[in-house]
Amino acid sequence: MGMHATRDAGLHIFSQRCFWLFAVLLALIGAVSFVPATDHGRLMVSGVNMLLLIATVAAVGRTTLSFAVGLLLAVAAVWFQYLGLWHDSYPDLAWSWMFSAALYFMSTAYLLRYVFQPRIMTQDKLFGAAATYLLIGVLWAYLYAIVGFFYPQSYMIIGQPGRLVYADALYLSITVLTSTGFGDVTPLTRQARGLCMIEQITGALFVAILIARLAGVYPPRESYIDDLTP
Repeated sequence: MGMHATRDAGLHIFSQRCFWLFAVLLALIGAVSFVPATDHGRLMVSGVNMLLLIATVAAVGRTTLSFAVGLLLAVAAVWFQYLGLWHDSYPDLAWSWMFSAALYFMSTAYLLRYVFQPRIMTQDKLFGAAATYLLIGVLWAYLYAIVGFFYPQSYMIIGQPGRLVYADALYLSITVLTSTGFGDVTPLTRQARGLCMIEQITGALFVAILIARLAGVYPPRESYIDDLTP
């Protein structure tokens, strides 16, 4: 009986779209962090990135319109990424970053609306909240890379101005989002600094509003005591 209940609970979790999105986001962070900077490593990161695009479209594609828009943005991002990697073209990669940023912006807005609905907090919404937090970091990583494309020398990387690769952009985004700020990758231009400030505010507000949302799920202690009083 216990094994059947455990199996059913596991199947319920794995059938939820937000769980898969959260899992692929963790896989992307791990791939960017630990895969070597070689051709095979870039191919592996690109594969995980494609899985992230698929998981994102699946998570937000609950209506025909959101699915169509997400699919078009994902296809455009994959196409320009392929062109950029095949021809070693930085402008094509920049176009891929822009379409990816548009997709993740739409997905973040959709998931925020889904998570903060005034309804019961489900398991899928909890995974959606965790996925949204990581998705904010991925979104800003693309924004940092786009700013680096239009404004060269926007970042100081380990003491020298340079151009951000995606791994460095994701690292910068996560440290800014969590307010860690190691200082080994720092913004130099006003545009890059402005993005850092907006991400810090977004991350802090997200955590504060999520805690308030979770607290609102449970009734006040006084009403709980009143319910127990005969």
